[in-house]
Amino acid sequence: MRRCLVKEATTLLKLSGVQRIDSVFFGGGTPSLASPHTVASVLEAVAQTTHLPAKAEVTLEANPTSSQSSRLAAFRGAGINRLSIGIQSLDDTELQLLGRTHSVSEALETLEEARHLYPGRTSVDLIFGLPAQQVEPWLRQLQELLSLCDDHVSLYQLTLERGTLLFAQEAVSTHNWNYWQGGQYIGVGPGAHGRFVPHGDGGILREARIQTLEPDNWMKEVSMFGHGTRKRVSLSKLELLEELLALGLRTDVGITHQHWLQFEPHFSLWNVFGESEEVRELQSQGLLLLDHRGLRCSWEGLAVLDTVLLRLLLQLQNSWENRPSPTLKITKSGAPPKEEIHASGDL
Repeated sequence: MRRCLVKEATTLLKLSGVQRIDSVFFGGGTPSLASPHTVASVLEAVAQTTHLPAKAEVTLEANPTSSQSSRLAAFRGAGINRLSIGIQSLDDTELQLLGRTHSVSEALETLEEARHLYPGRTSVDLIFGLPAQQVEPWLRQLQELLSLCDDHVSLYQLTLERGTLLFAQEAVSTHNWNYWQGGQYIGVGPGAHGRFVPHGDGGILREARIQTLEPDNWMKEVSMFGHGTRKRVSLSKLELLEELLALGLRTDVGITHQHWLQFEPHFSLWNVFGESEEVRELQSQGLLLLDHRGLRCSWEGLAVLDTVLLRLLLQLQNSWENRPSPTLKITKSGAPPKEEIHASGDL
């Protein structure tokens, strides 16, 4: 598994043509069950293939039961500098309902040790929306975690991931922010997802990639081909903008005009939403704002984002289908000008 993770990471990094890595996230399942040596090997391969700055954010997801003090320290020695702990609840009955094998006391002990080893860079997860869960007891759990956690609290609804709620005094995760800003990322390992432009094979469109889910089959494919990509789909410009809209509106910043124009310089947010009756209605309801800063939800809008987003996606699709046809400029020589492609080489 270690050898295949290293090989796939190297192959996909070379294929992407990336020049610099801003964050590495070991997540999905329980990566803290892996050997620290495996983590170190992957990071070494990344550093040898492209530029991995010393200050890059390197996160490991960990469950309290799989993260004894000695292992947490070993992961720090392997290159991890940020920990995300799946505490999920501070109620033992709720933990049993969720099928978690750790107790509240074990969770708090792990959090204390993590804060000692990763000061200012320890994140925790908390789940809400459990059957029969009451608001006030859950708010007390949240308040307790806010008093204990010094970095980042991620709140997840039981059946549908709602993203991360960031408070002004908490840190922003580089990795999550990259997702929400429509950045490129490489998925390495069984079932991993990625989004990047495969420069190595002449591609010019960003691809959505899914690696083979079954570990045994994935390892066979990596051994044979260098990577275990099972599915790759080229994203159209509209699909890319849809993802940017869906992810960008998860944050209180939303999508600025400048950021949108980086993805679509000829069809602005004003072009898409400026004359929309749907947008006017959402604005009149106090759910959405479209102004000189860009497009974003109010706090009330964030609470019903799925409903707001459905209407905005339909508006984007309609506007895109009815947009004016691009004009062709001819130079004095009679030849059309070369198209310029502006793309970031950072992930």
